Amino acid sequence: MTRLRFASKADVPALLSIYAHYIPTNITFEYVLPSPEEFARRVSSISEVYPYLVAGEKDNTLGYAYAHRIAERAAYGWGAELSIYLHPDAAGRGLGKRLYQALMDLLRLQGVRTVYGLVASPNPASESLHASMGFDLMGVQRNAGYKNGSWIDLLWFEKAIAPYTPEPAPLVPAGKLPGEQVRAILNRF
Repeated sequence: MTRLRFASKADVPALLSIYAHYIPTNITFEYVLPSPEEFARRVSSISEVYPYLVAGEKDNTLGYAYAHRIAERAAYGWGAELSIYLHPDAAGRGLGKRLYQALMDLLRLQGVRTVYGLVASPNPASESLHASMGFDLMGVQRNAGYKNGSWIDLLWFEKAIAPYTPEPAPLVPAGKLPGEQVRAILNRF
């Protein structure tokens, strides 16, 4: 049975192993696999505020998903960009939807109003995931990156996940969310 949970430092080798599958592709704009130390720093930094989820079965890590701030200015504080990476053997099993939905439910609990998915094009699997989960294509950033001998467009998807009320409260860090509600969300998926 696949279980979802928050990532820990002990997960870094397995997460990095999954991410290594994407480095040669145009799906990530990174050219070189980060060092374990750099990757651990990223996981820790993101986890201070946002959920960083791991999906696993027994001792096998199948994938991970996380959110981070869409941009640095204060007014962007209620939006988050989502990222997801699955082990190639785990693709096509519905795990991406489970991770994404759990992530959005946790973000809503934190106070996030809008989530974004930035997808290097073409990436039919990710484009299909976003469409199936109710994201709207808000635009295309043409020639956003250069990798593997070609210029790559970036598709920007967006989805409202909570009402846009006046005077929104600051986000609740993921680690300060009510444990009972977090467990309910993670156990649902």
